[in-house]
Amino acid sequence: MGRMDAHFRAFSFVDRLTCVEPGRRVRGRYAIPAGLGHFPLSLVGEAVGQLAAWAAMAAADFKHRPVAGLAGRIELLQDTAPGQVVELAADVESVDAESVQYSGEAHANGTPVIRLTDCVGPMMPVSDFDDPEALRARFGALQGQPAANGSFPGLPELAFQRTGGERGQRVTASFRVPSQAPFFADHFPRRPVFPGSLLMHINLQLGAALAAELPPPAHRRWLPATIQDMKLRSFIAPGTSLLLEARLKQHAQDSVCLALETRAGNDLIATARLLLRAGGER
Repeated sequence: MGRMDAHFRAFSFVDRLTCVEPGRRVRGRYAIPAGLGHFPLSLVGEAVGQLAAWAAMAAADFKHRPVAGLAGRIELLQDTAPGQVVELAADVESVDAESVQYSGEAHANGTPVIRLTDCVGPMMPVSDFDDPEALRARFGALQGQPAANGSFPGLPELAFQRTGGERGQRVTASFRVPSQAPFFADHFPRRPVFPGSLLMHINLQLGAALAAELPPPAHRRWLPATIQDMKLRSFIAPGTSLLLEARLKQHAQDSVCLALETRAGNDLIATARLLLRAGGER
């Protein structure tokens, strides 16, 4: 897939806008390609954020666009599967040239799969990241016929390397952002940025590694339930070396709370809390 072909294909997860009130509310959908082996829930969260971004960009006449910033609460409700159609919804609480505040959710087969509340995206000049006219044309096209699905090629391998820690208390790891990957052509064409949703995906895996070292709840296992107070403080460029840490904060009979931190060198660039609940059968 060439760079031009990848725009709106390699990392775009809205293929139809069904209702748009710029700056207020927006509804859409995304058909997960059936041929994928896996579609992580972090990408469904990305889809909700992209949906809100369309409403914010339209309200700003495509002069400004939101970028990942803060999420007060992300509820991880149910996994999705390739081949499913995900119904997306976002409600914009406020938007101006400085920031957009919104909440949103996604459903699959009528069942809620993810819910985002108290999200804030700083607004940046669109022209720094993408072609404003290409975005305006895409916005119009998404309100017509559904875009051809099946174009997302899937994610490259995104694996951290464990570096240390203390069993059941703390896990540290390193992760090097790919220098090149198909999704950079779509996120974003004029300024490649490692998506915050993919950082969330990696940190969920790190949290799962720490949770696996804890005593399991009776006849069940620890499942990720909620991400709280997620803050992404700076852009992550291709090739950046990251240091990851998951630390146990609280361990109760049926819940676990972990603190997640991501650093680039000495700079703290992302933080969050991950709540896990007892669920499923071992």
